[in-house]
Parts: sequence; C-alpha cells; structure tokens
Amino acid sequence: MRRLLNILYVTTQDSYLAKDGLNVCMKVEQEVRFRMPVHNLEGIVCFGRVSVSPALMALCAESGVAISFLTEHGAFQGRITGPVSGNVLLRRQQYRFADDQTISAKIASRVILAKLVNSRGVLARALRDHAQRIDAAAVADAVSSVTSQIGGLERCADVDAVRGVEGFASSIYFGAFDHLILENKNGFFFKARSRRPPLDAMNSLLSFLYTLLAHDVQSALETVGLDPAVGYLHRDRPGRPSLALDLMEELRAVLADRLALNLVNLRQVAPDGFTVKESGGVIMDDATRKVVLTEWQKRKQEEVRHPFLNETISIGLVPYAQALLLARFIRGDIEDYPPFIRK
Repeated sequence: MRRLLNILYVTTQDSYLAKDGLNVCMKVEQEVRFRMPVHNLEGIVCFGRVSVSPALMALCAESGVAISFLTEHGAFQGRITGPVSGNVLLRRQQYRFADDQTISAKIASRVILAKLVNSRGVLARALRDHAQRIDAAAVADAVSSVTSQIGGLERCADVDAVRGVEGFASSIYFGAFDHLILENKNGFFFKARSRRPPLDAMNSLLSFLYTLLAHDVQSALETVGLDPAVGYLHRDRPGRPSLALDLMEELRAVLADRLALNLVNLRQVAPDGFTVKESGGVIMDDATRKVVLTEWQKRKQEEVRHPFLNETISIGLVPYAQALLLARFIRGDIEDYPPFIRK
C-alpha cells in the first residue's frame, strides 16, 4: 500500500518552480517562497501561469512525481509523468477485459453500485441530520427512487444498460441536491448539473473538486500499473482517462459531493467568491480556491474503515486501495472487484 504523501498545489500566478538539489523550489520574482524535498511529494498541480524548469521536470519524472497543468480556474490541460511502471501482463489483461462486453458490464455495474449507494448515503444523511430544515418528503422520495435503481443493476446485461441506470439515478440524485444546500441559498443553488462551463456557483465548486479527484485517481491507477485511458464504463476516447473516470464514479459522493456541501453549509465559501464570465460560465476566485484546496487536503487525512480490506486508512488513500483491488481482480487474484461503499 502506498503511504499518503502531499500534493503541492501551486496557485500563485507567474511563479516559477525549479530544482534545488533534491528539492522543489518555488520562486516569485526571483524570491524563494517555498522549498520541499521531492521525496515528500506525490504530485504537483499547477494552476494558470506557472512555469516549471526542465531540470525539475526530469527530477520529478525520476522520482515518480507527476506534474499536472490546469487553467487558472481548474480545467485540465496536460500532465507530465515519468516512465510507465506498469506490468505489461497486467495491462494486456486489462485490454482483454475491455474488449469483453460481459466482463466490462460486470466491472461497470460494480462501480455504479457503489456510486448509487454512496449517493443515497448523502441524501439519507441530510434526511437524518436536517429533516426539519429540508423538504424531507422530496429527499425521502429520492432515496427510495435511487434504491429502486440499485436493484435494477442486477438485470443489466451489458454496459449500455448500466449507463442507462446510472444516468437515470444521477438525474434523481441531482434533482434532490438543491434541498441539501442549507446556507446562502440565493448564491448557492442547484437546478441541474452543468459542466463545460459550470453555470452556477455550486456546479463550479463540484467541477473543481471533481478535477482534483480525477488527478488523484489517475495517479493511483498509474501507481499500480494500470492504463488510465482504457476503461469499462466510459468509452475509449483520445486524451480521456476513461478508467480514471470509471473509478471516480464510486468516489464522487464520498470525497467531492460531501465536501462541497460542507463548504457551503458551514459557510467556508461565500457566493461572492464566484463570478460569472461573459460566456456564462462561473469561476471561483483565488481566495476561494485556496480555501477549497486546504479543505480538500484536510478531508483526505480523515480516516475511514475500508469495507473490503477491513482496515482503517486515510480517505485520501481510498483511490489507491481501489486501484490496487482492481489490479488484483484483473490479475485473477480475487474473484470480483469490490467497490468502495462508505458506511
């Protein structure tokens, strides 16, 4: 099991990352603002106008530290990694499974099972903790409807059927999501899930957290030797990490959705931290982004009991645990892929 290390998020515009011995050094206008040994890092995520020296890129590649580049507002642009460490036999079997519709449907249904159970858990938690402040009847109906879709997964014969169940269940879940927002309702509301671009503050917050989760899941898959581009639920598409998107599905509610609701309901972020661009998309400002990144790192330190491993681990290690379990299933070490279900 890989131990939980730090991810360095660089948000300061016009900063320069350079190699200083075996350290990562951040400079702004030639002044050193930050220095950390490279072996203490798992990854570096650069937002906006951040430059990285070739020497540091080489050091990070040798040290297994991925460098990701995002726009200032969190849209993924590119990624630099070292040599692939994957076992060729494992990847060959991964590709065979992807060509087998029966096995693909099996893995996809397991992933979506966890997604629906974890999504239902978010709704049920709000119903339990805030029944007097929300439309309890509407949320209870959503819980019941998602539960019925969970049963429908057993009847899915192919991946398309799994996608159909997932799409319908997601519409139910997000249809009730606005009821879970308790504070600053004028600034934080949720009418529907919107992506490129997010059209309101809540969607902007969710999209940003999903980007961070995608980075962690992709790193986990590469760590255990799987190819992030070849998945089972999401179709192959050039430049898309389909397998990372697969594993993200079971973790969105647990890692991202719950955190987004906490940030809003505890007033850790405010509506004025988001602005509407001329295109209609909503972006968060630097101060809000730093708050979200700080809370994201804190969230990853929280401990949970893994239902399959029966061990207490940091929740930030869950993507690695799931990637490892998927690799074990593909190799034939275990009979089925056990998805992560938060109890």
